[in-house]
Amino acid sequence: MANHKSAIKRIRSSQAKYEHNRYYAKTMRNALRDFRAITDKDEAAKKMGGMVSMIDRLAKRHIIHKNKAGNLKSEVMLQVNRLSK
Repeated sequence: MANHKSAIKRIRSSQAKYEHNRYYAKTMRNALRDFRAITDKDEAAKKMGGMVSMIDRLAKRHIIHKNKAGNLKSEVMLQVNRLSK
């Protein structure tokens, strides 16, 4: 167990940050799952902007890696382009 006040506080704050980051990462994964289920091109095109924005925000805050963000955005855009009207 930690012996110093600063170490105890670091444990508390680390746990809070961990839970916060996990929440937003899980929210993004759920949104991606729902986005992948879309079969209509118009609907996917409307939601693509929101997905890209969400992914960019998470990468900016270092919740996901910037390369993973790029791969996910590429996947989202490819899916929209593959769908037919």
